[in-house]
Amino acid sequence: QVQLVESGGGLVQAGGSLRLSCAASGRTFSYYAMGWFRQDPGKEREFVAAISRSGSNTFYSDSVKGRCTISRDNGKSTVYLQMNSLKPEDTAVYYCAAAWRPNEVVHTNPVTYGYWGQGTQVTVSS
Repeated sequence: QVQLVESGGGLVQAGGSLRLSCAASGRTFSYYAMGWFRQDPGKEREFVAAISRSGSNTFYSDSVKGRCTISRDNGKSTVYLQMNSLKPEDTAVYYCAAAWRPNEVVHTNPVTYGYWGQGTQVTVSS
């Protein structure tokens, strides 16, 4: 089992920045690819960014590419999502997710991930 706890969400004005964190516990963090997803009420969960187990590979959705950076610190068992130039359409609950992987592949499909955090709310005002 892997337990994930997100933090860092909040209310920010358009153009501002937030840094989300996701702390993992329970298993060896470096064995897991990590992803960030977001979801608005009534909508499907949307892929945001993913990072491979060592951090050597990353991938972003077109909607956040150039504005967000995913990173990880395996020594601290934590993955981060730095979000800049935030827009009102970035408003959502943000979830981190973990998927055990024996390689450096990143994944965008939420079905791939077996472990999820409880989410942190990000609200961007115009």
